[in-house]
Amino acid sequence: MTFRQFATGALFLAGSVYSGSAYPDIPIAIAGPMDGQFRDLGAQMRAGAEQAVADINASGGVNGEPLVLEIADDGCDADKAVAVANQLIGRGVVFVAGHFCFNASIPASEVYADAGIVQISPATTLPKFTDERPGPGVFRLAPRDDQQADVAGRFLVDNFGDARIAILHDKTAYGKGLSDAVKATINNLGKSESISLGFDAGEDDYRYLVSQLGLENVGVVYLGGYHPEAGLIKLEMVRQALDAVLVSGDALMADEFIAVAGAAGNGTLLTYPADPRDFPGTAAVVATLEEAGKPADRYALTTYAAVQAWAQAANRAGETGMDAIAETLSNDVFDTILGEVRFDERGDSNTPGFVIYEWRDGAPRVR
Repeated sequence: MTFRQFATGALFLAGSVYSGSAYPDIPIAIAGPMDGQFRDLGAQMRAGAEQAVADINASGGVNGEPLVLEIADDGCDADKAVAVANQLIGRGVVFVAGHFCFNASIPASEVYADAGIVQISPATTLPKFTDERPGPGVFRLAPRDDQQADVAGRFLVDNFGDARIAILHDKTAYGKGLSDAVKATINNLGKSESISLGFDAGEDDYRYLVSQLGLENVGVVYLGGYHPEAGLIKLEMVRQALDAVLVSGDALMADEFIAVAGAAGNGTLLTYPADPRDFPGTAAVVATLEEAGKPADRYALTTYAAVQAWAQAANRAGETGMDAIAETLSNDVFDTILGEVRFDERGDSNTPGFVIYEWRDGAPRVR
């Protein structure tokens, strides 16, 4: 494998990865937060993309031609993402694995759609990304935010059907949207909540809120909101001896939750995407990345699979044009390290989905 450095300006961090001595014929890109506060996530994406390109080129490339990988930094910023997308057009890129943040993925997708470039995001979860996609070449290998509400609602009905349910939210767009979607799911399944309340985020005293839950004799509390308030509410539930299970969303997958709640946080349940490291097909890639001292976590693996799916589609289509690739991605099944991947009419994929985690002994574990 040869790594070729390009002088690409402040928005670009790297150049090409390819096998053999010939100049690479098919430029593709990875775009995400390679610097700044989210650089660890960008490092995962980069590691996965580089390894995918190396493995594909070692197996003969795409339609017999090697791939070259451009690595671009968008800083999770909309304006930078648009600038990156336009620079990638100038470099002749035919496929982009990215972006990470929705506020970068969405504006960049409009640029790619106009230019005939296929985009597969390994991380963007906002439904709008595919619900309002600007063209048929926009896809994702990440679960939708609204999928976790369905998983959580069905879990509540299946496991707490006889319990009194409280629905709480912190009045934020994320928290209220999630709790409203969970409420709709349980209502559609024939279960009604006993109490539904909003509370103010940022408070440090939730005694009155928890006392209301106690008066309702609730057995399970669904909370749409973030980890600081959830930690304080769970701590207060234990102080008031409210014997109820706390269930929430992916925002509770944070060490700060258990730092606030302490031992009281154990037993809290949450929805979060399944960990690709647990998938049988990822073992070899994880081992290779770890041996090289590179990150082998979630977004390394979903990015690797995104490049895999595009490469298989290009081989089957016999070309790299967006129309042919988009049609193939929309109609075929792809064998990736995540397992069999398929995309629906919106560009959403079947993997990885949300599962239930439980905080136990100070750590989140699959239930």
